[in-house]
Amino acid sequence: MRYFTFQEFERSEKAYQLAIDNTMPEAARKNVAALVDTVLDPLREAWGGPIIVNSGYRCAALNKAVGGVPTSMHLTGHAADITTGNSVDNRRLYQLVEDLNLPYFELIGKKYDFRWLHISYNPERTKRNPS
Repeated sequence: MRYFTFQEFERSEKAYQLAIDNTMPEAARKNVAALVDTVLDPLREAWGGPIIVNSGYRCAALNKAVGGVPTSMHLTGHAADITTGNSVDNRRLYQLVEDLNLPYFELIGKKYDFRWLHISYNPERTKRNPS
């Protein structure tokens, strides 16, 4: 984990507001490390600038509070919502993920008008089509 920290993946304004303990269990820490080492660090290296984690790991209480689906990969530390800070660069970042042929499981950007990107990685699951 070169460019990202576990704290970035645990940090949540909503968790803070609701006094939810969003500390990752060890299994989620391992999954976050795999996501970062395999997908996010190579992406950040190629991007050459900051990538912000909007939402990383979510405990069940936080996931429910933010309206996440019960099967969210955020619950296991396999997913992150990321941004460069603007939709134009997020669209470029989305394309860079594709150009680098990174082994994501989910890559979602268009659905959110590129306000952020949802990206997930699970070595036990095959790549899905981006959207």
